[in-house]
Amino acid sequence: MVAIQTGRLYGIGVGPGDPELLTLKALRLLQAAPVVAYQSANDHESIARSIVASYLRGNQIEVPFHFPRALDPEAAQELYAEAIKPISAHLAAGRDVVVLCCGDPLFYGSFMYLFTRLADRFVTEIVPGVSSPMGAAAAIGMPLCYRNDIFSVLSATLPVEVLTTQLANADAVAIIKLRRHFDKVYQILTDLDLLDRAKYIEHATGTEQKIISIADVDPRNVPYFSMIIVPSKTQL
Repeated sequence: MVAIQTGRLYGIGVGPGDPELLTLKALRLLQAAPVVAYQSANDHESIARSIVASYLRGNQIEVPFHFPRALDPEAAQELYAEAIKPISAHLAAGRDVVVLCCGDPLFYGSFMYLFTRLADRFVTEIVPGVSSPMGAAAAIGMPLCYRNDIFSVLSATLPVEVLTTQLANADAVAIIKLRRHFDKVYQILTDLDLLDRAKYIEHATGTEQKIISIADVDPRNVPYFSMIIVPSKTQL
């Protein structure tokens, strides 16, 4: 009997929104793969797919999967295992699978949940992508940090005391996952006298990009893909 050679799993970062920020390596693998998988909620278009839509061949097998963000990771184990079954089946059948991931696959990326479940069974390669804090800083046109500055990436979902401590101790910060937590973050920035340095951006580098004065942001309409950047006060 001839053993079936399994397919390779590729996690490719597609960047924060601008299709031209895709790396040459990611583009080559994307167009060569017979199967393309991506995170997609049932009632929403996949953002990762929309970024690379113009690069797809048209005859590739597409596999959407959904990892609910709101669920506790422990409670979601069974759902995650079920969601990756179609990807695992393609790999086991010998087909390479490219998994699209917004930003970078290993930086708060959905690909990490596949990686921890499949990398020990299939040959896996990661192709890094431009992460959202880097894309946001470039879009705003602002250096993030200099020399020995400490740069932190913080989730707005963290408790007030944790955010306050981390913001007070860092020289430059990117605050992600704002959505329903904008008011909380705004108050902490005010209390720490950081509001004047803070910059707000939505959908960095994408077609829906908006750079808004933080004082003019409507807390009721803050999307998931939004960010506050507090750059270093150092100027060299």
